[in-house]
Amino acid sequence: MTDKRSDKLSRISALRPVSGLRPSGSACESPDRRADRLTELLNAECRSNRLGRHLVLRRWFAQPQPGEISPRALRRILANAADSVLQPQQWLFLDTETTGLAGGTGTYAFLVGLAWWEDGGLAVEQYFMRDYDEEPSLLLELSGRLAERRVLVTFNGKSFDWPLLQTRYRITRAASLEEPDAHLDLLHPARQLWRMRLKSVALSELERQILGLERGYDIPSETIPRRYFDFLRGGPAEPIIEVFQHNQMDLRGLASLAVHIIGILHEPESMQCHAEDLFGISRLLQRRGEEHLAGQIYRRALERGLPESAERTAQRELALLAKRQRDFECSNALWEQLLGDSPDGLRAYEQLAIHYEHQAREPERAATLTREALMRLREALQAGRVSSYKYQQWHASFQHRLSRLLLKIQNSL
Repeated sequence: MTDKRSDKLSRISALRPVSGLRPSGSACESPDRRADRLTELLNAECRSNRLGRHLVLRRWFAQPQPGEISPRALRRILANAADSVLQPQQWLFLDTETTGLAGGTGTYAFLVGLAWWEDGGLAVEQYFMRDYDEEPSLLLELSGRLAERRVLVTFNGKSFDWPLLQTRYRITRAASLEEPDAHLDLLHPARQLWRMRLKSVALSELERQILGLERGYDIPSETIPRRYFDFLRGGPAEPIIEVFQHNQMDLRGLASLAVHIIGILHEPESMQCHAEDLFGISRLLQRRGEEHLAGQIYRRALERGLPESAERTAQRELALLAKRQRDFECSNALWEQLLGDSPDGLRAYEQLAIHYEHQAREPERAATLTREALMRLREALQAGRVSSYKYQQWHASFQHRLSRLLLKIQNSL
């Protein structure tokens, strides 16, 4: 109920006129004249099918170019990727402009942009409904395009664009919508790679700070629903042209980002980039099971200097990797650096106590470390670095270990 109410409120809010978009004193044009004017200004095409009509705009851009697609890099993003994923001609970039962000049944995708690699550049095709009754026609043609290329590439599309389209197809029954063979959502690798260094991983920010691209003039995304509602109420066509341009920028940025991420993950060990970015690469590789390579890049990130929280995380992960490889000298040296009253510091005490009890067979050393850990744990509780619940868990674990160690020492005398 709350989602439906917030969706309704967002649409009502969007009905308010956008200041500065309509010329003062201008009269509302008729729907047909307004639609014709938009078609003329865009140099677009009005297409018809058995479900009605809609507007289509086709453009081709020389940049970005697909470059060489690395199968190894793609499999680092999509585990168990099928062969079709490795063929760039199968990729279809998708971005929608909608009447709201709530994503409920009352939200429409009034402009759907698609892009694909063609003739060494990027072909962009945009589908626009000039009124609500054109949605079935738009969705019918869109389903045909989606069936031609089976690898969907989006930015936050798994959470928003694709579920919204699924909802619209279910409601209108305009056509069937098949799941793609693979869905590559670049928001997730982008967060892993750059969220530590960047305050925002919005696509426009990634274009500017990572890709070195400048959009020039672009409209704020939050004005887009109001522009569309204003158009439906008889407003001018010009503000909608800027929505088309914004959507084109998003699609081109999405394609550029895909090429860039694949380039990074092709040979990440040779990348020359910020320490925080190396840390993000390490985390991504580790999640894909490439522990040895992740360890190499963690070390490079540490050498370049990481923020304190990331430094401790990198040291912890390197220590765990070294332990799994039975390199106890390296592992213990890293744990020693982490000792303290933070959660990682307490874990370091635990890991060192385990080593000296079971591998080194030095229960006295293990007992000393465990006593220190109990002291540090009390300090952490007093400083508010651990909750009372976590304190009780840690305390029970360390106390149990200390009792066992003292018994071992007594029996060895």
